[in-house]
Formats: sequence, structure tokens, C-alpha cells
Amino acid sequence: MKRLSWLLVACLMFSGCSSITNKLGKTKTDEAGEKIAPAELVDFPSEIQMRQLWSNHAVGKNLSVNGGIRPAMEAGVIYVADSQGTVAAVDAGTGERKWKVELDKTIGGAVGVGSNTVLVGSTEGDVFALEADSGEQRWHVYVTSEVLAAPGVSADVAIVQSQDGRVVGLNLADGSQRWQFKADVPVLSLRGTSPPVVTEDLCILSFANGKVHALSPSTGAQVWENRVATPQGRTELERMVDLDGRPVLVGDVLYAASYQGRIGALATASGRGIWYQDASTSQDLAYGLEQVYLVQKNDTVKALRASSGQQIWQNDQLTYRKLGSPAVVAGYMAVGDAEGYLHVLSQTDGRFVARTKVGAGVAAPMLVDGNILYVLNNGGRLTAYSFE
Repeated sequence: MKRLSWLLVACLMFSGCSSITNKLGKTKTDEAGEKIAPAELVDFPSEIQMRQLWSNHAVGKNLSVNGGIRPAMEAGVIYVADSQGTVAAVDAGTGERKWKVELDKTIGGAVGVGSNTVLVGSTEGDVFALEADSGEQRWHVYVTSEVLAAPGVSADVAIVQSQDGRVVGLNLADGSQRWQFKADVPVLSLRGTSPPVVTEDLCILSFANGKVHALSPSTGAQVWENRVATPQGRTELERMVDLDGRPVLVGDVLYAASYQGRIGALATASGRGIWYQDASTSQDLAYGLEQVYLVQKNDTVKALRASSGQQIWQNDQLTYRKLGSPAVVAGYMAVGDAEGYLHVLSQTDGRFVARTKVGAGVAAPMLVDGNILYVLNNGGRLTAYSFE
């Protein structure tokens, strides 16, 4: 894709509208040219207490594309990275940093973790594998394009998707290539990639062409494909249907959503579509209380019935606040915004039940472990919260 296209699409990705500045509170215009502004925060009676367990300035600034840099956890340790190439391991119970390394690369996709391996990718196509217990570099290889999503891990294979629609399976031991898969990509797309969803038997990947592909993790052979969204419109901008948010897997059903397209429920055994509804999002999905949660491109938060796609509720009191991906924790739904506010909503009707300030804005998807929520803000501070 030409550089001009990338610059144009980067603006669209951060905004979800035709003209916008990147900082909350500045004037925006919608597709009709009308000025719009971020929703003002409304007052409400707090129904629950959020308790900060610990907070650690674990890494530096997070300037990733569409949540491409996210925390990951394995065996009680949280692994985080920043845009400047810092990767760190933090004890999930105490917040104490266990190790930190500097890779001297601009990180775009992180963190993938599994089989005692930490994986990060750069905007120059680097892929690094680090020892999970020490941060020592195991290997370093290159792929064909920038990596803007956390790699996946399946047994002894690292699965890396690059921005040009290629996916490679790399040996965890030495980084050698075991297989490669290529999907067709449109002329124009959002700058960003969805992390793979990995199970024991499947590696499920989402692409800018609106399709989901399920591959064998060990061989890269395609098991099935499903077109979640079909491009529509006369211009390339109107026809963008990228699947940039990470799908959510619940049992044997995968929920995936596209920008300017649809959200759908897919049977993982066959890829068959169970239901579809119109939607537009570039954020991860979340699941809880037999509902699927999504943040629409205008930052309206919606809850859909998982069995049918029927809308249960929507909250439009956070529009244009540049929300991150939703997360379900302790029986509630949480979402952060670009001003650094963490909003907690009821899963039953979407009303606000709590709010707190987490410092810098929240772009990285949040991490949930039981009843604890881990938030990595844009300043690199990692904070653990419990709910009472």
C-alpha cells in the first residue's frame, strides 16, 4: 500500500469519522462536516468500590496502532511492552518488576506469550522471542511487513500476522519458518491487525478483506473460512470492512466484528455463520452474562444477546471519547477512554456503576484475571484493580 494511503487511513482508524484530531476535547467533524465534541461526563451515584491493589510504571509510552501493544499473562506474570522497544515482566500479585530489556526497535505488535516464550513484533517486520523467566533473547527474525498485533503461540509454534496479509508459523525453538499463509488484502485498509485466537486445534485469523480464516497451527493448512463482512459502496473508503478487533471465543462459538460491516457468531467446528448484525468497530469484543459487548466507531457501547445478536442495551453517553476495548470483570463491563478515565458499566442495562482516573489515556486492551483488572495506560503505567 502506498504511504499516502497509510497516512489517510491512520487518521480514520483513530477517529472513526472523516476529520478528527487525535486528542480528546478538540473539535471533530462528522461525515456531513458537522462539528461534534466528546460527550461530557455525567454524574451518577457509585454503586461499587474500585480498590487499587498496586501500580507500577513498568514501561514507557504506549503509542501503538489500535491497541497493537497489549499486556499478556502467563503463570502469574504480566508481560508488557512500549512503543520504544522496552519489554518487561511484572509480578501479577505484587506489581514488582521482575526484568526489563531494551530491544531498540519501534514495537508495533506485543505481547504474545506461551510455552515460556515472550513474543513481540516491530513496525519494521522484526519478530523477537524472549525467555519468559529472564527476558534473554532466544532468536530474532524478519517477516515481510510491519507487525501491528501480538503474535500467538500454539504448542511449539509462534504465529505472526503482518500488515500485508501474510501469516507465518515459526518454530518457537529457533524462529525457523514452518509454514506461510497469504490472504488477499484490499487496496485501502485501516492500519492495524487483529491478534490471532489460538486453540489446541485451530489458529483463527482476521483480515482486512472482511474474512476470518481458521488454520491448523502445526501446518498452516486452511480448515475453513467465513466472510463476516462484504465491502459495499462506490469508493475504497466506503468499502473498508477490516476485522481489526480481536474476536472473542466462547466454547465452540467465535464472535467477530468488522469496521463498516457486521458482527457475527461463527461455529468454530465448521466456520458456519450462526447470526449476523450490522456493526462498525475496530476494537476487541468482550463477553459476559450471555451477552457480547462492542464499542461502535462513534464510541457507543452496545450489548447483544450472544444467542441471536439481538440488542439488549446501548450506552451513548461516552460518544467520541475515543474508547478502548471493553473488558468483563467481576460481573461488570469496563472500558477506558483517551482522557484516562476508566468507566464501569452494569452488564444488565449499561448504566454507570463506577468511574476512576487511571492517569494517561487507555488505548491498550485491558487484562482480566478472575476478579482483578489490569490496566496499562498510554504512559506505560500498569495498575491492578479489584472490585468491592
